[in-house]
Amino acid sequence: MKKSFKTLITTVAGTAAAAVIATSAMAVNLNGAGGTAIYPVLGLWAQHYQQKTGNQINYQAIGSGGGIQQIEAKTVDFANSDKPLLHADLVKNNLMQFPQVIISIVPVVHLPGIRAGELVIDGPTLADIYLGKITKWNDPALRKLNPKAPLPNMAILTVHRSDGSGTTFNFTNYLGKVSPEWKSTVGSDTSVSWPNGIGGKGNAGVAGSVQQTVGSIGYVEYAYASQNHLSHMDMINAAGARVKPTMEAFQTAAANADFTKVQDFYLILTDQPGAGSWPITAATYMLMRKDYPAARNHDVLVFLDWALKGGQADSKKLDYVPFPDAVVKQIEESWTSELHAWP
Repeated sequence: MKKSFKTLITTVAGTAAAAVIATSAMAVNLNGAGGTAIYPVLGLWAQHYQQKTGNQINYQAIGSGGGIQQIEAKTVDFANSDKPLLHADLVKNNLMQFPQVIISIVPVVHLPGIRAGELVIDGPTLADIYLGKITKWNDPALRKLNPKAPLPNMAILTVHRSDGSGTTFNFTNYLGKVSPEWKSTVGSDTSVSWPNGIGGKGNAGVAGSVQQTVGSIGYVEYAYASQNHLSHMDMINAAGARVKPTMEAFQTAAANADFTKVQDFYLILTDQPGAGSWPITAATYMLMRKDYPAARNHDVLVFLDWALKGGQADSKKLDYVPFPDAVVKQIEESWTSELHAWP
């Protein structure tokens, strides 16, 4: 049985919004910061890793933008971002990146009498809602997609991230792929100029705003929708098929990830082909400094390597998609060549 999201946060939360797992006089202390999408599973990894080794992982879930800033400023041992950095930015800041797990982003709503999975939406309609072109829940475009649903004559309130967010990067990247107007007027980044709506800090902030506001729609990593019992929407994918946010759909989309053909593991996985693919998936990345001492990086890599392998059960429990052995091997090889800290 899954733990509640509140239990997860209570387990991993500590002072200054860090996820502090335990204390031990002889334990290695590692500090990280970054995306909130990975936070639920990273908390479980840290908890189980501490139980296994006695080592302590402190993670500040402050958003991808904040994590990037902290690793660039050399204030953390590692950072996490759902937006991969371009090669020039990595070189400029003496960083390297590698994927850790696949996340999946889902639209969530708060409407009277609407249960999880009862509504379906396609990309163009979702973009028009966030563009402010569709303002009522009983708009003809939504009624056409959901002819049997009790859609109310109620105003739509969009909820988005207020902080620099890799979840936002992937969500807006998807909207740009399905809506030329979105691509030309709003674009895709960790922060954009939203045409309307209200902001929430972190995935937890967006989930909380949707949970509290009747008539709202937002986007969150699936673990936040599941643990907060939010009403997610099904989606029409690139193949024109209706799909539910399931591990199978996430895995089908993730199967298209071929890191052997790209530099720095740079892949955007939104709007993948295949009748069974969930439309908004993403690799979430760890960032590390090449100029840190090898011993310092090695301690981080031991934890992250354990998470890639021993943490797979935790990933699947929360519906994150772990990487197959071939990708894990490629990641480990990059640690040897770029960080000189492995094995």
